[in-house]
Amino acid sequence: MAVEIRFTAASVARVRFAVSPLGETVLALRILLGTGGHAVHQPWVRRARPLIADERELPLLRALVAGPMPSFLFPVPQERLPSIAMELEVLRATGELFFRREYGAVVGVPAEEVPEPAAVLPRLAQALHRCHELLIAPQWGRMQAVLDADVAKRALTLVDGGVQALFAELHRDIAWDGGQLVVHGRRTSHAVYTVDAGGHGLVLLPSIFNWPNVGVDKSPVAAASIRYPAVGVGLLWEPPPPALAGLAPVLGHTRAALLAALADPLTTAALAARLGITPSAVSQHLGALRGAGLVSTHRKGRTALHLRTERADHLLGISAP
Repeated sequence: MAVEIRFTAASVARVRFAVSPLGETVLALRILLGTGGHAVHQPWVRRARPLIADERELPLLRALVAGPMPSFLFPVPQERLPSIAMELEVLRATGELFFRREYGAVVGVPAEEVPEPAAVLPRLAQALHRCHELLIAPQWGRMQAVLDADVAKRALTLVDGGVQALFAELHRDIAWDGGQLVVHGRRTSHAVYTVDAGGHGLVLLPSIFNWPNVGVDKSPVAAASIRYPAVGVGLLWEPPPPALAGLAPVLGHTRAALLAALADPLTTAALAARLGITPSAVSQHLGALRGAGLVSTHRKGRTALHLRTERADHLLGISAP
């Protein structure tokens, strides 16, 4: 099935990016309880699955995430990086009619047989918070660094080439066509589902656990939204190169970790989040690595992206593709 998102001039002007901790929690649970996920996530899956074995709301979670998922699990963030608490408050406040329609469609019961929102939403929110603390919070520094780096990369594309170039780069299934955005499905059905962005705009959400797929909210309450696969997910769960064990005593653990992180372009802020140090400390270490020819920095406006050099790859024992 293809999804067409129709735009007005006002909605094009309101295209923005956001990151959703709640969305990543739900999609992580979908992998663990339903689809099994892409092979790239299997190192994480093996570690994470035992963590939720004792979750008392597993039947409820499985019913909502193992197959088609209700839109109320994915409230569109009102800011670029909301906290999990903020998103869960929005979830708890889901309107009754919307809840009944979405819950009934997913579970397969008429709206009049759907339980009261007050009997489900608080339990659901508490369970999602527990799962977030077990599955996402311990890895959030690394995950956020990947997501922030992706947003920085897309922002440069938007500055250089405009909205059309931005959409062309997001994913091969996404196409901008004369005032509407078309997201092509992988199934054989030729049906077309239309979403009207109206004047609310479009929110683009880079995702780790939806990788490598694209997801579209077909029932937006306000702004339309697309979840697309973030760049750099393929390396997120990989162990650091073996050479780092030998380099750390020479370069220092922080500089060795910086080199390991810079397989993909990252901003100073993203590196600071990933390593758990201050941006000023990152800048100092980058200066030393740059002076040694191990890191290069590319600037566009106020944004600086850092990447390790071929010399660094050689030092780490990584062959060019």
